[in-house]
Amino acid sequence: MSNNPIPAQQWNAQHYDQQIHFVSELGKGVVALLDPQPGERILDLGCGTGDLAEEISRSGAECAGIDYSQEMIDQAKVKYPKLTFRQADGEAFRLQPGEQPYDAVFSNAALHWMKRPERVAESVWLALKPGGRFVAEFGGSGNVQTIVQAICQEVEAYGIDWRARYPWYFPTIGEYASVLERQGFEVGYAQLYDRPTRLSDGEQGMRHWLNAFAGVFLEGLGPKNREEVIERCIRTMRPTLHNGEYWEADYRRIRIQAIKRA
Repeated sequence: MSNNPIPAQQWNAQHYDQQIHFVSELGKGVVALLDPQPGERILDLGCGTGDLAEEISRSGAECAGIDYSQEMIDQAKVKYPKLTFRQADGEAFRLQPGEQPYDAVFSNAALHWMKRPERVAESVWLALKPGGRFVAEFGGSGNVQTIVQAICQEVEAYGIDWRARYPWYFPTIGEYASVLERQGFEVGYAQLYDRPTRLSDGEQGMRHWLNAFAGVFLEGLGPKNREEVIERCIRTMRPTLHNGEYWEADYRRIRIQAIKRA
């Protein structure tokens, strides 16, 4: 058995903004579910480069953002200097000294990167006021199943233990609602739905997706082998996910709203 440490997901903020901008665009529907109000204090958990924190702030709410990636936080600070952003672990963050609890915690496309959901639920609970709400959307059971199968199959051929590197948590509604309820939340709304998602940049869309989100599987491969894996994945997925003009990822999302009861 190898003693090499399991690689961590790396983020390229510039690539994210240029080629993965659909994440923030599609997250605007979750902002509508949040329904931010003027004067509310809202925390964006997994804020990325800050686009949705800025969207929330346009309502008149005061929105701050946290993200695990320092590179994403640095980019957010440059883009939106009037907002507050800081690096923090979504599984372990706490209010800072003097920081008041929030009216709401919001999260889009981030919770499926946090594989210890009980710790996330505790962190969110402690960050909220009594009566505060938690509104989120993230990958649910079966999310990007075709992509996952292709990646795992191809890297296994190169001797990579994909199970040890698997970076995602894609629960059912029942699983995730139970996590929140055990923490004390009252789950008022939960939906698991298919959301086929058009990737940006036409023919290059799946390559951009793999470079943004699947790098952890490719760590340790030389440039030639890395390119071979990506090409093999693309060939495998083309009949299912490419329509002749662009790529469409097989997303399945959970959208949820829960309340911290006093």
